Amino acid sequence: MDTLSIRRISRIGGALSLCLVHAFALCADMRGGASLRLRWPAALVAVVAAAVTAAAAAGHGDHNFHRDFDAVWGKGNARFRDGGRMVELTLDEQTGARLQSKERFLFGRFDLEIKLVRGESAGTITSFYICSGGARHDEVDFEFLGNVSGEPYLLHTNIFSDGKGEREQQFVLWFDPTADFHTYSILWNPHNIILYIDGTPIRVFKNNEAYGVPFPTRQPVHVFASIWNAEEWATQGGRVKTDWSRAPFVATYRRYNVSNACVWDAAGAGASRCAGGGGGWMRRRMDWWSWMTLNWVRMNYMAYDYCADRKRFPHRFPAECIIPIGRT
Repeated sequence: MDTLSIRRISRIGGALSLCLVHAFALCADMRGGASLRLRWPAALVAVVAAAVTAAAAAGHGDHNFHRDFDAVWGKGNARFRDGGRMVELTLDEQTGARLQSKERFLFGRFDLEIKLVRGESAGTITSFYICSGGARHDEVDFEFLGNVSGEPYLLHTNIFSDGKGEREQQFVLWFDPTADFHTYSILWNPHNIILYIDGTPIRVFKNNEAYGVPFPTRQPVHVFASIWNAEEWATQGGRVKTDWSRAPFVATYRRYNVSNACVWDAAGAGASRCAGGGGGWMRRRMDWWSWMTLNWVRMNYMAYDYCADRKRFPHRFPAECIIPIGRT
C-alpha cells in the first residue's frame, strides 16, 4: 500500500471515529434528558488524535528547522536535533528564543507539532504564529500560557488584520500538552482562517470584508516559533510570576509542514507559487461537520471569547461578532 493510500485511510478513519463519538454522545444526552452538551470518551479521543497524528506524520515532507528558519532572537537557546528535524527552544533568566521562517507565504496551511514545557511553567509563553510585520500587520496566534504545576495550560488565540487585533479567544485543552506532541495548524485562504488542534477545528475567522471587517489577503507572512517570559500577564492575569529556580524552560517543536502553501516570490513582482496549484486547501471552508465539531469545542473548552465580553464592549460588539458565523 502506498503512502498516499495510508494517509487517506488514516484521515477517513479519524473522521469516522469522530462521527461515531459525536453521535453516541448526542444520543446519550438526549435520551437521558440532560442538557444538550457533547462529550467525548477519553479513549475515543485518543484514537482520533492518533489517526490525525499518523496522517500528519506521513505528509510532513522534508522540511528542516535548521535549513528553513533563522534564529532571530536568543540564537544560543535554539538547539536543533535529529539533523534539524526537531528544535528545542529554551527560556532562561537571560533570554528566550524565536525562530522566523526564511520564506514568506501568501495563504497556506501551516502545521507544527509541539510538546510544551513540563511541570512548573508559570509566566512563560510558548507560541506558534504567522505574522506579516509592520504597523498594519496581519497575524494569527497560537500562544500557550504556562501555569503552576498541576494546573492546565491556557491556549490564547488572537487574529490581527490590517493592524487591528483584540480578537482573543482562549481554550482549556482536553489533553496534557506536555506529555506528548500534538499538531497545531493554521489554515489561511481567501475565504477564512481556521485553527485546528490534531485536526479538530477550534476557531474560525471568516472573510467578511463585504461587511467592513478587514481580512488578510494582501500581505505575505513569516512563520514564527518562540518561547518568552510574559509574567506580567501570562498566568492568572499576572498574579503568578515566573519561578526562575525552575529554569531552564524547554519547549520542543517538530514536523514543520508547509507543503500546502503559497511561497511569496519578492523577486517576481510579488507573485506567489502554490504547491499543487493551491489544491483543495485554497477553497476549503467549514462544512456542517466542522461546525458541529467547533461547537463541541466552544461548549466544553472555551474559557474566554471577546465576542461575549460585555465589559469590554458595553455598547456594541465588533462587527464580526454580530455577523452570523454559520455557513453563510
